[in-house]
Amino acid sequence: MSRRRERTKRVRSIVADQPPFAQARRRLPPTPLVSEDELESIHRASLRVLAETGMDFLHPDALRLLRGAGAKVAGERVRFDPEMVLEYISHAPAEFTLYGRNPDRNVHIGGDWITNSAVASAPNYVNLDGDRKSGDRPGYQDFLRLGQMLNPIHVFGGFPVEPVDLHASIRHLECAYDAHTLTDKAFHIYSLGKQRNLDGLEMARISRGIDHETFEREPSLITIINASSPLRFDHPMLEGILQMSARNQVVIVTPFTLAGAMAPITIAGAIVQQNAEALAGLVLTQVVRKGSPVMYGGFTSNVDMRSGSPAFGTPEYAKAALLGGQLTRRYGIPYRSSNVSASNAVDAQAGYESMWALWGAITGGAHFIMHAAGWMEGGLHASYEKMVIDADLLNMVAKFLEPLDLSEDALAVDAIAAVGPAGHFFGGEHTQSRYTDAFYSPMVSDWRNWESWTEGGSPDARSRANAVARSVLADYEKPPIEDAIEAELRDYVDRRVAEGGVETDF
Repeated sequence: MSRRRERTKRVRSIVADQPPFAQARRRLPPTPLVSEDELESIHRASLRVLAETGMDFLHPDALRLLRGAGAKVAGERVRFDPEMVLEYISHAPAEFTLYGRNPDRNVHIGGDWITNSAVASAPNYVNLDGDRKSGDRPGYQDFLRLGQMLNPIHVFGGFPVEPVDLHASIRHLECAYDAHTLTDKAFHIYSLGKQRNLDGLEMARISRGIDHETFEREPSLITIINASSPLRFDHPMLEGILQMSARNQVVIVTPFTLAGAMAPITIAGAIVQQNAEALAGLVLTQVVRKGSPVMYGGFTSNVDMRSGSPAFGTPEYAKAALLGGQLTRRYGIPYRSSNVSASNAVDAQAGYESMWALWGAITGGAHFIMHAAGWMEGGLHASYEKMVIDADLLNMVAKFLEPLDLSEDALAVDAIAAVGPAGHFFGGEHTQSRYTDAFYSPMVSDWRNWESWTEGGSPDARSRANAVARSVLADYEKPPIEDAIEAELRDYVDRRVAEGGVETDF
């Protein structure tokens, strides 16, 4: 058998033996970055911003609702009394279930559960031949297939890559159809106008084969609501809150604050602004529907002051992630963070920046990790190879979080006695009965010695990840879906396409 065939066989066996679809659970306490009184100073400063400066809400219905709930509205500027903020956010649930098309893909949000989302919203991608391409439907579909097959990816938090070959008026329809048929994991809709929300809501209900009452009882979709930092929510984002919260679907309010650009240059100041913006959006969700599921999104990083470009996976990013987690624990709301990297290539920089970001998310207590696999170049491109490498990292995190076995058998006193001084444990019954389950076996890492590694062609991590991605895509199997449901989804898309989809400016 040739070395290439041997390597392909080894890759396939590794993919088949990946850990099953399951959420990691955080059995270690989150790490606080500041003391309780220091955290309280950030909290109080955020409430001062909301009470004194306020936020702009560029939607008449949002202004009407907030005025009716007791906020002070002057034009588009809304100011909040601290008591109002704390009253409304107290209704947000601390935990809830996000339902997938396949009940085995339901995920728990909150508590000690961790949910991982695939890369989302990249305008470009790098294919497996190394070519950087503008997003297209074939690339989008392959990212869905890869994410479906990689078990540490639990949900899709948006289009892994934006398929610009589909016209913007119908893109959301065709992309939702692909997501609901090529995968059975929970999906996301973009809040880019009322009709896009309505289409996404109805297609998610159809894909699950449930009635409207069940759909509103069982959250089945997420949307990301970004503040237009500093201190503004625009009309499409607010429309998303109005439509999604009214139907009891999941809203993740995520200010995108870059210290030194859209937020103060100090991390403390940037977090004060992030917190004020997040709280304002969360209040609106509960004004629309008390008890509707939400997450507090932290996405504060810094910029490279030499170029103005966003920097990700930095120490400042990790600090901001820990602070965001501390604040959400104070409010009792599930927390979203991200796995990020500004690297242009699948290289050491991509690895260490992602590790920094993941460490900040996990130790910060994140319940939902956005862009958990495949995010590159500060979000400007998605990578199949990085998705595989990140899946390995996520599996390693899950293994790290497993509780330590301290049973009598695991303490191994008898095994140590059986081997005695100067022996070894390779052939012992204690080892042989456990070796297949003892450690996580990565899909990408290569721990051969130098001689066998060079003899086998010396593949680096990117090359090995490329081989794994090709193998996974070759082995992809479309998840089962009832013919009637798939036909109803197709009929809905065809009807809406025939109607022209949604209005666009081009």
